[in-house]
Amino acid sequence: MSTRVVSDPAYLRHVAGPMHPESPGRLRAIHELFDSTPIHGVERGHARPATKSELTRVHAATHVEHVLSLSGRNAQLDSDTAMSPGSADAALMAAGAAAQLTLEVLNGEVNNGFALVRPPGHHAESDRAMGFCLFNNVAVAAEAALAHGAQRVLVLDWDVHHGNGTQHHFAARRDVLFCSSHQFPFYPGTGAPNEIGHGAGEGYTVNVALPGGMTDADYGAVFHDVFLPRVQRFRPELILISAGFDAHRADPLGGMDVTERGFAAMASAMKSMAEEMCGGKLVLLLEGGYDLDGLAQSVHACTEVLAGARRDEFPSGASTRVREAIAATHAHTASY
Repeated sequence: MSTRVVSDPAYLRHVAGPMHPESPGRLRAIHELFDSTPIHGVERGHARPATKSELTRVHAATHVEHVLSLSGRNAQLDSDTAMSPGSADAALMAAGAAAQLTLEVLNGEVNNGFALVRPPGHHAESDRAMGFCLFNNVAVAAEAALAHGAQRVLVLDWDVHHGNGTQHHFAARRDVLFCSSHQFPFYPGTGAPNEIGHGAGEGYTVNVALPGGMTDADYGAVFHDVFLPRVQRFRPELILISAGFDAHRADPLGGMDVTERGFAAMASAMKSMAEEMCGGKLVLLLEGGYDLDGLAQSVHACTEVLAGARRDEFPSGASTRVREAIAATHAHTASY
């Protein structure tokens, strides 16, 4: 079996504005690198639109209807989230591709995959668009997996911004473990280490709130000391990654110092965990990342990891500052 990469021309027709960082150029840069440097064992998949039932497992029907009602129009949904005439179709195809690829991996049709979609999704709340995001693609994918028999799904978010929409959707649930590493304090203002879920979901949200400037080695400490032990206790049947690349050292919106090798090490760690826990069932879904070269190189490196063409290890030398952030997370999650 192979690694499946899914994208669609519809994603290029979502244009949030002439100077907006979440631009069609992001996917063009990725596809140009994939075309010039193919990866053995990678096949192209096909996107499809999300169904209404898939969307309303996550979003209020009023929100879904509002977004779809704006098809063919320009609209400003909040200060940084805009729609063009092609945006509603792109959002439908992004959520649908996320769900479809997840089900293909869950059912064993392919080993793993990468949904190269836009607009991104992890900021979208149940009832509103937010932070460049219209529908919450990873939440739609997780719910699709649960509806088709999965009992425990891990959603890990390494975007530099906290995935507020994903966390809020699953905060009272224990069938989804949500883990996030993100810059803090930073947009959107959520993701403090004391946010651990509530009710039945208490302890099933894990936030590592990081200061700026974190390196590959610092992220290695987060994975080895926080994420991997918690994932081993949870024993997921499927792993979904909200794969944002705005922690890259060249990114204009983030403030981190991660390289493409660091992202490949993150993907390598999660691929190993997927192989140990759930037969290798792993799906990456594109979130942020706004330096075009850094984004393309990082996505390509992670796809090489998925396809078995490379495996990266984190370097040593984690900082005192990341140890303090890890300690803050452990203070709230150690009993889980």
